[in-house]
Amino acid sequence: MAVDFPKRVMHGGTGKLQREKTRKNVLDFSASVNPFPPRFAWHVDPSDLEYYPDDSYTELKDRIAKVFSRDPAEICVGNGSIEIIRAFCAVTLGHNTVPRRYYFEQPTFGEYDLSARLAGATMAPSPDTADVVFVCNPNNPTGALKKKGYLLGTLTSVDGHGGILFVDEAFIGLADPGESLAGVRHPGLFVLHSLTKTFSVPGLRIGFGFGDPSLVETIETARAPWCVNAYAEAFALQALLHLDDLAESRAAIERERDRLAAALTGFGLTPIPSRANYILVECRRNVAGLCDALARKDILVRDCTSFGLPTCIRIAVRTPEENSQLLEALAACVR
Repeated sequence: MAVDFPKRVMHGGTGKLQREKTRKNVLDFSASVNPFPPRFAWHVDPSDLEYYPDDSYTELKDRIAKVFSRDPAEICVGNGSIEIIRAFCAVTLGHNTVPRRYYFEQPTFGEYDLSARLAGATMAPSPDTADVVFVCNPNNPTGALKKKGYLLGTLTSVDGHGGILFVDEAFIGLADPGESLAGVRHPGLFVLHSLTKTFSVPGLRIGFGFGDPSLVETIETARAPWCVNAYAEAFALQALLHLDDLAESRAAIERERDRLAAALTGFGLTPIPSRANYILVECRRNVAGLCDALARKDILVRDCTSFGLPTCIRIAVRTPEENSQLLEALAACVR
């Protein structure tokens, strides 16, 4: 029986797979994680591994609540931010006799579309007719950062027709936390955060979100039980005490991002202005061949064809030495 089921979304971060396949030390510029993460001690009590986690995650939510000046009842957690996106879509866009609608500006992170479609929703022609409006801020893959005032205006508009504004701030800690909506309480707003990017721990899946207590309760019901394991929870409890240390990360990222952008322009490419720890690069040609050529030099970049941008690549900002290796390889490949 043929089933019209959505396809999985393409993602970057394939460095581990490539290293296992090639047995080479691959430089992965397709994964946009903090190249200058804060360092701090953390540990897991071995006795914690003998028990199931506290599925209410009381200690973790209390820590998040204290850091962000929110009530624990306004906080949900998940095994990475994508689990929260899936649960959010299931409870806001699913289980309806009349299909609900969602909207986002393209290009953006593909999991909003997939999660909404899995819930049975359809794309709205405009935000004015959408039950949920998704905003990635800063946006992936462009790195564009919307101002807080602009998003508050969007919230007013979306709430005006009974919709919910979903703001994904996975990268905002590496851009400008001053533009975050995490401190805004509004029944029509949900804000998503992640520790993966900011602390460079993609192997530890930990996400959390802020919303109206009634919405949070339904998301917590929809997510899988014991979704945050003891290792991820232990790391998160310490990382949340070091958010201020990300100021040094942002300064170092900005320096390297500017250096990369200048060099890319010199190669005849067009880097799109970014406030994040990655750069979208217009290459004015189909980039499949360029990505393959770089891969043969053991460097991975993000082919943005899946974003609807077949002439663009996305490059993560990494350490100065690694960025220099990328530029050397690019120089040889774009001649």
